[in-house]
Amino acid sequence: MGSYIHSIEYYLPTSTLSNAKLSQEFPEWEADKIEEKIGIRSRHITSRNETALDLAFNAANKLLEGFDKKLVDFVILCTQSPDYFLPTGACILQDRLGLRKDIGAFDFNLGCSGYIYGLAFAKGLINSHIASNVLLIMAETYSKHIHPSDKSNRSIFGDGAAATLISFSSIENIHKFELGTDGSGKDNLIVKRGGMRNIEFSNQDLPENYLFMNGPEIFNFTLDIVPDLVQKVLLKNNESLDSIDFCIFHQANKFMLEYLRKKMKVDPAKFYLNMLETGNTVSATIPIALKDCLETGLVKTGYKVLLVGFGVGYSWGATIILI
Repeated sequence: MGSYIHSIEYYLPTSTLSNAKLSQEFPEWEADKIEEKIGIRSRHITSRNETALDLAFNAANKLLEGFDKKLVDFVILCTQSPDYFLPTGACILQDRLGLRKDIGAFDFNLGCSGYIYGLAFAKGLINSHIASNVLLIMAETYSKHIHPSDKSNRSIFGDGAAATLISFSSIENIHKFELGTDGSGKDNLIVKRGGMRNIEFSNQDLPENYLFMNGPEIFNFTLDIVPDLVQKVLLKNNESLDSIDFCIFHQANKFMLEYLRKKMKVDPAKFYLNMLETGNTVSATIPIALKDCLETGLVKTGYKVLLVGFGVGYSWGATIILI
């Protein structure tokens, strides 16, 4: 009894925000220097009336063009920018996508480690005979959380969605997971208002209504956690970095990823960076990168691929998949 990644598709909004545009708004920021530091030249941004659920629908619809949607028997949506507090976005997607009604569906709120957790959910559903074909969707519109004058976060984050179909297999192609949580870091990447705790202030234009990120603390957390995370997941799966064919980390920013790669002595030939035209799309970065690697031939059938997610929560996770 096992599972494998059957297919991946992604969708990006048509509107873009370039470094040149940011430089016009913030003249002290030169477009070339933004790209040099964080590895991003442009990012896709949703329109005012375009939501995470719209992106999720488009990504899933694209994926299902090549698959019999009647075979989908579970839907999981990961987002931190939901259309509604309730109902569950995955339930709405079931209807919009025209899927069967005798299937399960739920949302979960997780950021940059969301894809790893989603794969763990999907594998568990399949291995416990609850489902055979799980539609896993990452969809984020962080741009809607960011204040217009927040040049730092506007330069980093882009909007996007990715849909993955995880299916039953006679052998296990999604290997063991290493997961972790440290909620003491919650204040370093947070939108303080908008939920129930501070609801009385949610309609006022206050800084607490928007995304706050303590960049240095997030950087330090990443450097502390990720190398150990990688070693633990390799040990758990009886692998080493030498036996891994390719590594796809959450695409946070170029500086952070290059620092991690050098610290862990990962061969640059098997370490992927692809945020140049998308930016940091949060939970969608790993499946977008994996899809691009498959299409360009960087990742081939038979490859062992290390997937690593980390960020807001604090939350982190890693696994190894066999293509």
